[in-house]
Amino acid sequence: MLQLSFKNRIALNYIITTGLLILVVFSIIYSIVKHTVYSHIDENINVEIKNHLEELKVVNGKVIFIDAEEWKEREHNTVDVNPVFVEFLDLNKKVIEKAPNLKTETLEFKDSVEDFKLFDTKLGDHAVRQIQVPLHINNKKIGYVIVAMSLADSRMVLNNLFDIMSLSFLGILILLFFIARFFAGRSIKPINAIINTSKIITKDNLKTRIPLPRTRDELYTLSKTINNLLNRIEDAIEREKQFTSDASHELRTPLTVIKGTLEVLIRKPRDNKEYEEKINYCIKEVDHLNMLVDQLLLMARFENQKKGISPETVYLNAMILDVLTLNSEKINNLNIDIKFDALEDYYIKSDNFLVVTILRNIISNAIKYTKKDGAVSILLSKQNEKIICKISDNGIGIAKEDLEAIFNPFFRSNSTDHPEIKGTGLGLSIVKRITELLHIKFKIESEIGVGTTVFLSFNENLKSLS
Repeated sequence: MLQLSFKNRIALNYIITTGLLILVVFSIIYSIVKHTVYSHIDENINVEIKNHLEELKVVNGKVIFIDAEEWKEREHNTVDVNPVFVEFLDLNKKVIEKAPNLKTETLEFKDSVEDFKLFDTKLGDHAVRQIQVPLHINNKKIGYVIVAMSLADSRMVLNNLFDIMSLSFLGILILLFFIARFFAGRSIKPINAIINTSKIITKDNLKTRIPLPRTRDELYTLSKTINNLLNRIEDAIEREKQFTSDASHELRTPLTVIKGTLEVLIRKPRDNKEYEEKINYCIKEVDHLNMLVDQLLLMARFENQKKGISPETVYLNAMILDVLTLNSEKINNLNIDIKFDALEDYYIKSDNFLVVTILRNIISNAIKYTKKDGAVSILLSKQNEKIICKISDNGIGIAKEDLEAIFNPFFRSNSTDHPEIKGTGLGLSIVKRITELLHIKFKIESEIGVGTTVFLSFNENLKSLS
């Protein structure tokens, strides 16, 4: 199939639609003119039939005209302007009398045509409109009268009209094509701007944006949508760059510490206690590094995850107790008072691994950031067909201006004020992503020096992940 440009396709579709409309209009005009012309001819023929029937009489069984001279002197002798041809036949279809303008020609009687019906036929080489009517005298059929009128002028008018309309139709279509092509070119000019701008946009050049058209039409919406898409792509790439930079920094720091510790350790002989102390320190850094790698892998896994989620029945009460057991050493070391209240047994339909990942991160954060001899409370309840998990601590709290940023990878609020609290800054980023995947409502309220409260709102059944 011939490949046309967008501009030419618009022009072609326009002229096809307009052409069909013009064709319908021209067809209606032609039909009206043709009907009018034929109606006029038919009316004249009927008048002639009526006049001639009134002028006939029978004398001694022979048909004669009441005023034969007038009949001969009328328009039948005029051959240049719509001549009328008249012919009389007996019952055997033989000519009794005919108009002088027929000369040597005769009108042909059509047995297949009904009486009083108008039809087109030929008189020699000329087209005529004809009618054949039975002739009655004193209610007795004695023959036929045939009246015909030339169609030469009418056909010429109709043919000329058809030729003019055909040429006009083609001319209008050609003219409309170029006009439509011109205006289509102007209309899609913003599209060319979109194409040209898109060509210069690369991964390293995402600052360029498509200029918005002045008119707020579909192209304006398209340009704005593409610009918004570019903004999201630019933000995603910037986040990727920042994440890569932060990840490499976070990975390099423990490696540098381990390397530096080991280099110092081998410079000179040391006693067993010092070796043991430095090795234990390196083991802690390796554990930190291992935890960081695990969380980075989780981030990568959840980044594009939509499928692969395995819904199953999750017993929230037991899961929270398991998480508290895993953190029992920290709880005992800090002498934290844990209060867990559940009004009943709560079950949800969700992914067990993902839900436990959420609870581990949030509960471990609550324990980690709670002061010594502090308290952490966990409450499970049901409100409006939702299962609510409320986790509160009386720890150091989060500044209000940091509440939005805490979900960014590697961000840690007040990390310089509390260097003794170790962390990667990935936990809440992972929690945020998982809650979005599982359609769990997640909210944090916090105040510096007072503490932090986390709300998780679970659906009893896992929603569609589409």
